[in-house]
Amino acid sequence: MKKSILMVALLCSLAGSAVGKEVESLTFEMKDLNTGELVGEIIVEQSQYGVIFTPHLDALSPGLHGFHVHQNANCDESTKNGKVIVGGGAGGHYDPDKTNRHGYPWGADNHKGDLPALYVNDEGEAHNPVLAPRLTLQELKGRSLMIHVGGDNHSDHPMPLGGGGSRMVCGVTM
Repeated sequence: MKKSILMVALLCSLAGSAVGKEVESLTFEMKDLNTGELVGEIIVEQSQYGVIFTPHLDALSPGLHGFHVHQNANCDESTKNGKVIVGGGAGGHYDPDKTNRHGYPWGADNHKGDLPALYVNDEGEAHNPVLAPRLTLQELKGRSLMIHVGGDNHSDHPMPLGGGGSRMVCGVTM
């Protein structure tokens, strides 16, 4: 009987210590910049390999889309040289090292906010996680996530910032 009680106590202790270890995550509420409609969320978690972005998005145009961490936690429009920029409040790509270069998520001499392209299936859903090996969860606090129209060639050539189109969907932490 004593062995059974000790075994139950040991198992409860182990279960309690496993439950007590919470995985820190951030959730970004993503909105269509043209309609203001909520299109879902992206959950971000730290892993031993970097930061994992897991989208739960609907009602997007199918195909590959540029995906980036932007400097500010603001998805409002802004004005530059008299021109309205949808989602301009987000600022530019997160670039703490001031490289002023667009590149691959694993590159060492480009924006840290450059992420793998986001895949949207034919039903307009994005559910495939992407990994950013150079980022930490802590760096994402106070930032925004941006999805652009069209793909991203992870280069500044032949067009700046990967050649992606306008800002389409933006989100900040909830």
